[in-house]
Amino acid sequence: MRPIDDSPIVRDGNACILAMDHGLEHGPVDFEEVPEKLDPATVFETATHDAVTCIAVQKGIAEGYYPSYEDDVNLLVKLNGTSNLWMGEPDSSLNCSVEYAAEIGADAVGFTLYGGSNNEVEMAEEFREIHEAAREYDLPVVMWSYPRGQGLKNDTKPGTISYATRLALELGADIAKVKYPGSADAMEHAVQCAGDMKVVMSGGSKTDDLDFLSTVEAVIAAGGNGLAVGRNVWQRENPERLLDALEKVIYEEETADAALEA
Repeated sequence: MRPIDDSPIVRDGNACILAMDHGLEHGPVDFEEVPEKLDPATVFETATHDAVTCIAVQKGIAEGYYPSYEDDVNLLVKLNGTSNLWMGEPDSSLNCSVEYAAEIGADAVGFTLYGGSNNEVEMAEEFREIHEAAREYDLPVVMWSYPRGQGLKNDTKPGTISYATRLALELGADIAKVKYPGSADAMEHAVQCAGDMKVVMSGGSKTDDLDFLSTVEAVIAAGGNGLAVGRNVWQRENPERLLDALEKVIYEEETADAALEA
């Protein structure tokens, strides 16, 4: 049995991961419109919403803020990450061990793998080590499966996203976080390629409420298991309203229109 089956980071088989690793990956730019969100505590408060199954953060944020929220928020520690200042071929430095993540209370761990990068082989070897260590601690592993590199011209092409989910399955992930491939049919094929592994959509840049929820609706209809979302939630003035709607779409399979009208 996979660790994910009994994990608190899923609810009724699905997940809504609130991601807040943007300070490392993107820098301050993501907070320019919402400077109050520079304080991670504001996002941890948002993560207490019932729709959110866990918050995904880097080690430093987990150390500093999770102890105040451990009774109300489930924790996913992102084990690798690289700043937007890095100008080389896609890569992601290993910043935290599984053992330390478990020590600070993680309910799951996450790892980015850039399939197609010149650094893919080394990243896959690192993933093997963290995957096997996570199994010792009975921690689910979420792979940010992002095909990327100088040889890839379109990282959201349907075949590329299907390869991304299959890669995550083959290497042992419990959940694959992938970009939306542009259509429900393409997403359905990506889910089929994932076998018994769960697939969630990457939330991406902030978009219109209805457009965003309609995409999540398509993911659920295609057999996907929810999403990992950051900016589309915490960049909003009223994130609770969107989370209320996401709860209906992800766990109750309501339409985007109906969820927003409620």
